[in-house]
Amino acid sequence: MDTGAGLERLAAVMQRVPSNYDTDLFTPIIERAVEVVGKKYDRGPGGASYRVLADHARAVAFLLADGVYPSNEGRGYVLRRILRRAVRHAWLLGRREPTLVHLVHTVGGLLGSVYPELVQKRSHLESVTRAEEERFFDTIEGGLERLEQLEGAKAISGTEAFKLYDTFGFPIDLTQLIAGERGQTVDVAGFERALGKQRTRSLEALERSKVGDAGKVAVHVKRRGDWRSVKPRAKQKWVGYDTTHAETDVLRFRQASDVVEVVLQENPFYVESGGQVSDTGQVKGKGWTLDVEGVEKVDGLSAVVGHFADEFEPTPVLAQVDEPRRKNIERNHTATHLVHAALRKILGPHVRQQGSVVAPERLRFDFSHHGPVDDPTLARVEEEVNRHIWANLPVATREMKYREAIAAGAMAFFTEKYGDIVRVVDVPGVSLELCGGTHVPTTGQIALFRFTHETGAAAGVRRIEAVTGPGAYALIRKLEGELEQAAGALRTQPEHLGRRIEQLLEENRKLEKRIEGLLKQGAGSGEQGAVEQIGDVELHIADSDLEDRDQIALAMDAFRASHTRAISVLFTNGERAGVHVAVTDDLVQQGVKAGDIANAIAAVSGGKGGGRPHFASAGAGDATKLGLARAQARAIVEGLLRR
Repeated sequence: MDTGAGLERLAAVMQRVPSNYDTDLFTPIIERAVEVVGKKYDRGPGGASYRVLADHARAVAFLLADGVYPSNEGRGYVLRRILRRAVRHAWLLGRREPTLVHLVHTVGGLLGSVYPELVQKRSHLESVTRAEEERFFDTIEGGLERLEQLEGAKAISGTEAFKLYDTFGFPIDLTQLIAGERGQTVDVAGFERALGKQRTRSLEALERSKVGDAGKVAVHVKRRGDWRSVKPRAKQKWVGYDTTHAETDVLRFRQASDVVEVVLQENPFYVESGGQVSDTGQVKGKGWTLDVEGVEKVDGLSAVVGHFADEFEPTPVLAQVDEPRRKNIERNHTATHLVHAALRKILGPHVRQQGSVVAPERLRFDFSHHGPVDDPTLARVEEEVNRHIWANLPVATREMKYREAIAAGAMAFFTEKYGDIVRVVDVPGVSLELCGGTHVPTTGQIALFRFTHETGAAAGVRRIEAVTGPGAYALIRKLEGELEQAAGALRTQPEHLGRRIEQLLEENRKLEKRIEGLLKQGAGSGEQGAVEQIGDVELHIADSDLEDRDQIALAMDAFRASHTRAISVLFTNGERAGVHVAVTDDLVQQGVKAGDIANAIAAVSGGKGGGRPHFASAGAGDATKLGLARAQARAIVEGLLRR
């Protein structure tokens, strides 16, 4: 009899313990939690946080091992909520640093003999758990600061509670807990309303993101046009795996304004799915041609979509996919499979596809990984992909039962829905994936693969973009052109460019050193302008053609190093006209500030500025009045010294 008791309850009975958490499935995890936290475990209600930590550590370990990654949607969001709830309970126990990561390690040791993936992926499980805990601790600090600002209020509004949730990741129960400790109430109903509005916005955005080019073209057709059936009993057949053209008939169509949708009996046009964009091409009938701008799903059928100004008349047709475009798409699609395999081989088995775009001109591939992929590692991945391309491996496709495919090691994309029978794309010894897209027959037809970008797409998700075939060749030619242009500008050959740059850098270093010496020499000699005495203070007033702030600062540093009880006022007259003031340290200690002097002199020209006590700069408001400012400089400095 199936009692529904489950393994854990049966274990509790057989081990003669009062609860699941007292079995050997949980006690080692709880004991480790006690070691990490440093507080005694209460087997009663007071120990709830320990039990939550043990339960959630196990859930997190298995979810991560199965390829789920923390995110803000779908399964990843469930995982993130579990992780953050565990962090919250660790917080309640007084922990202010990662805790769950230690328990995830214990889960691997406890259950790894039965579930070897917990041991094989242990490094990944722990690094992701630690990173997520640290990220949430950072947000908790920000949320607590916000709660401190609300401490005087009697209640926390639903809007504020939602902001804490949306911005800082505060679960509503954590907000309620902290508010309760302070004698505040929380508008939970208002929070739920705000959360509901956000979910509605997210769903609408998701639906908008699913509308491809064909959907954009046909949206007003759906609102205005009615379907006209031509062959009501005939069924549509997809022939696009085997051919890019077909002589066929129109099953039904609908038209509104200058846009028409046509359902073909034998359809060679691929409809956007699994990241691969729709085909384009032409459908030619008797006396008319429809340029196919996209393909969309309608009632389980594929409809080609395009602009058509005349009244549409269904006739036997020749459907022709844009074959060069399809070939480029196929190159990029097969390349994504090779990239996936190479990333898993080089970065580790935790890498899982999180999304993709397969277009004719490029490919984009999102994958789970905890940090940026550096250039040397990307180069290894690129080399691995090209090695498989140049091996000209066969790309085989076959249909099989879903369970058999998964048992054979086929990779499945989490967000896709699969039937009992699935299509498997196999690059022998390299990649085995469930995929309904179109592919090249051999990897050699990809020709060449080059990465173009690597960035972060979301927390824990990296994004790479790449080009293949003609796109990769065009990229190389572009880079070669830029290299030749740079070599020409530096009067050398491309192969000698590196050496030429080193020569120029060395020459530049020598010139900078020479300039530095000249600046120091000039600043120390007092020959740049007038030297006046105000009591026991030397005032140096000079003009300069220098415009580079670093060089000006260097000159002023040299002045300060070579003088005592002295002030330098330097006027620059170039594009950045202004006044610069240096004050020696002994005068700074007496309260003389370079900023006060610079601002007072610049004010004559309507300018202002700022800086440190020993060096400051100010721009001239009106450069034509800089001479007047220079004439008044002595009087201004003298007045400030006497204050």
